Amino acid sequence: MDLNVVWYLLVGVLFTGYAVLDGFDLGVGAMHLFVKKDESRRLMLNSIGPVWDGNEVWLVTGGGALFAAFPEAYATVFSGFYLPFMLLLCCLIFRAVAIEFRSKEPWTWWRRMWDVAFSLASVLASFLIGVAMGNIVRGIPLDQNHEFTGTFLGLLNPYSLFFGVTTVLLFAMHGSIYVVMKTEGVLQEKIRSWIPKLIALFIGFYLLFNIYTLLEIDWVSQVLEERPWVVAVVTLNALVVLNIPREIRLGREFLAFLSSCAGMVLMMATFGLTYFPYMVRSNPHLENSLTVINAASTEKTLGIMLVIALIGVPIVLAYTASIYYIFRGKVKLTSHSY
Repeated sequence: MDLNVVWYLLVGVLFTGYAVLDGFDLGVGAMHLFVKKDESRRLMLNSIGPVWDGNEVWLVTGGGALFAAFPEAYATVFSGFYLPFMLLLCCLIFRAVAIEFRSKEPWTWWRRMWDVAFSLASVLASFLIGVAMGNIVRGIPLDQNHEFTGTFLGLLNPYSLFFGVTTVLLFAMHGSIYVVMKTEGVLQEKIRSWIPKLIALFIGFYLLFNIYTLLEIDWVSQVLEERPWVVAVVTLNALVVLNIPREIRLGREFLAFLSSCAGMVLMMATFGLTYFPYMVRSNPHLENSLTVINAASTEKTLGIMLVIALIGVPIVLAYTASIYYIFRGKVKLTSHSY
């Protein structure tokens, strides 16, 4: 049981890292078309240029950890969500291609085409991540063999679609704060003026989503009664998010970005603390659910993988920290820029 909990935490940490890091560059992509000048769009692209591919390593690592530690959950989720995940993969591919190809030619139509591809792929990827998370929270139909018995259209339920829109707004807010931190001058002031509106939109949708969750998902209220510390995490999360406009107003963009990161970490922590011990909840037949016990690999496998993780995760952390340190500071366009 101890190893199962450790791996539940490790998988959660890896996916949280992905949400925080790739969340802001997905957010930058979501806002890309709202900036009109070619130079401004290049600045936005180059703000994430050195780090976007490294951010996606966290998704690959998280998926690998899920496969190794909880293969039953991995098989169920990836087979049940096959079409959405393939569409998500296409979005991530188009984003990468758009970043690399956009500035290869000076033609207006060429750059506009890749701008649209980059932005739409970013929005759709953010939306699909939210839809997937919404279905995991709501629960998906599983049979006694833990196999998905629903349909693709069934995944597009109102609750999950609302979660998807909320995720897009969250990433857009997160990305706007990152751009303000990385740019200066006219573009910085333009994006800075968007942040209060994006925060207001996100907070509005976030509050509605929480109310919707309490009304739609019957087990959440019961868990909150049994685990009052989760309410404390939610309260801390609200305070952290409300600190963002204060830091922006004071011109402390880095602290605002850290507050945004901390807010996303606390949101993921709220999910993890509430959802445990389940990996995939079955709806309506809860007895068919996958938990940290029946979805896990053998104890020996978990132990071996833990040793590998203790070696590999620090390497990923060191790589991530070094990249962000090397490319710190404001974005400057050069002949080698995107």
